Amino acid sequence: MRLRELDRVRLSAVENGRPEGSKQIPAARPRRSRSTARLTERRAGPRGPPAESAELPGWGSSVASDTAGTAETCSASSGAAKLDSLRTDTVIRGARYGVALLAGLARALAVPTVSWAGLAWVAPALLVAAGHGAAPGQRWRLGYVAGLVQYLVSLHWLLEIPVRGYPVLGWLALSAYLALYPAAWLWWVGGFASEPGPWTSRTLRALTAAAAWVTLEMVQARLLGGFPWNLLGASQHAMIPLIQLAALTGVYGLSFLIVWVSLGLYHATRAIWTEPTRRHAWLPELALPGLALALVFAWGWLRVRHYAEDPHPLRVTVVQPSIPQTLIWDPGENSNRFAGLLQLTAEALREPADLLLWPEAAIPMPIRYDRATYEAVTELARNHRLWMIVGSDDAEPVRDDPTGRATDYFNATFLVSPEGNLRATYRKMRLVMFGEFIPLSRWLPFLRWFTPITGQYTPGRDPVVFELEQSVSGPARFAAQPGANLRTATLICFEDVFPHLTRRFARQGLDFLVNLTNDGWFGQSAAQWQHAANAVFRAVETGRPLIRCTNNGVSCWIDPLGRVRAVLRDRSGSVHGAGWAQWLVFLPDPAARQTPTFYTRYGDVWGWLCAAWTVAAVGVSMIGTRRAGPQNRRSPRLPASATA
Repeated sequence: MRLRELDRVRLSAVENGRPEGSKQIPAARPRRSRSTARLTERRAGPRGPPAESAELPGWGSSVASDTAGTAETCSASSGAAKLDSLRTDTVIRGARYGVALLAGLARALAVPTVSWAGLAWVAPALLVAAGHGAAPGQRWRLGYVAGLVQYLVSLHWLLEIPVRGYPVLGWLALSAYLALYPAAWLWWVGGFASEPGPWTSRTLRALTAAAAWVTLEMVQARLLGGFPWNLLGASQHAMIPLIQLAALTGVYGLSFLIVWVSLGLYHATRAIWTEPTRRHAWLPELALPGLALALVFAWGWLRVRHYAEDPHPLRVTVVQPSIPQTLIWDPGENSNRFAGLLQLTAEALREPADLLLWPEAAIPMPIRYDRATYEAVTELARNHRLWMIVGSDDAEPVRDDPTGRATDYFNATFLVSPEGNLRATYRKMRLVMFGEFIPLSRWLPFLRWFTPITGQYTPGRDPVVFELEQSVSGPARFAAQPGANLRTATLICFEDVFPHLTRRFARQGLDFLVNLTNDGWFGQSAAQWQHAANAVFRAVETGRPLIRCTNNGVSCWIDPLGRVRAVLRDRSGSVHGAGWAQWLVFLPDPAARQTPTFYTRYGDVWGWLCAAWTVAAVGVSMIGTRRAGPQNRRSPRLPASATA
């Protein structure tokens, strides 16, 4: 009777509506034995309520009424719950992509011309925050969005190339390719970097994430010819004490440190958010990366303080003609271009110099094959008794060509002696994809449709040392550098953004480095400033001054500590206009020139260690995932046994 009374009251409440705030009275159901339950299940249809039981008369009709009312209520509740869940998922998804977008913008704004270097220290943390709790596929998409935003914004200067249609394709294609690297990083690292756990576990995960970042930068610097432009560490180019770390680890050490500190900031912020009542909850997260940052800064400060220069500077004159790229492509303007270059040079050489530099592509005709150009250049060197390094195209017959008609063309630099001789030639080794060559064009000829170039350059084979001898008479005896020959080498175009390539040159025992470039392709944009910022690290890594002579900026010289000591500006103060400058370039003292930096000696040992670490961690995560079983294979992560 008690059970039936409860059923009657409950059904009456369902039919008449319950008072607001009242509780629903559940249907009373008698206890059944296991055998009775099995019998009921067998008699029930595939979808209907249980059939009446002979042992429990009258129970079936009550259950039928109860099921109908409950199904209606549950259906409404389930629909509302699904709608709320969908709304929540949409908000979370939108928030994730919003944070990923902010991460990409932070990376883009950390480099010139905005140069808010501090944003680089939060960008990895924002990436991890965006991917926290997301599935692997979604983490990949989030990282790709962040990378796409970063490169579309920071490489917008590609749109300045004065060719219709092609710049947009190049801008989109290059950005789409480079975005794969942050996508790959977040796809893997996001599976473990944000997980809670013991302090030692979190620290090891953060270090592994930093090593993975460096590994991907190493790949980016080499794959498909490489494009190590605006690596994470390069954003700190103005932080002089900090960037001294590059003398040991290359720019990759700065990238490692930034990621490590950034993930420390992420976990510290999480600790403050989740444990607001715990004092100094953030301290353990920042203790070790903060200590590493302080030690690097202190060592860099001491290195800057104890740096010694040779008191005898080298007198270097650079000429910046600022020739628009459209004129460089116009053969009818060759004579006017060359005449303007000679006029600027005549103004510049009113003061005696030891070395004269002309930028890449400054000479319109190949110096070795055009007699008028050859005589003008060599006569200039003889008349002023100075050394010259100039950029010009070069050519030679293709080796082993049976017809003898094929020709290899090179982007080259030439060393001209004070006697008027061509002493040495260097041919550019790293060519610009789709600007100087078309990759895979022999097998994929349709790729020629995506570039305006009609011919291709051939890459050079080896670095070439330019030796400026002291055996000549006159001003070329280096009154500013008496007593010894000087050794240098030229990096053409964007070769000075490649750490490992520049090291190959520096290992030849150089006294200083020269970069001849033409960034006129990109108008007057952020490209010139970003190029110079990347070049700063080549001076620090090699411990040698780097003198940059460009077509339209930024011509400058950078000392071995990464300090930009002088910049060429025209009369209006612009770095892009035509002009010239003479600088007193101070070399390191003789003892320092005899002692190569750690990076020059051992190269990317730090980067390869990070790569080995990453490969080992990937292997451990794969083993751990396999042991965890199929239900946990959706998210690659480091097993707890490997991180505790």
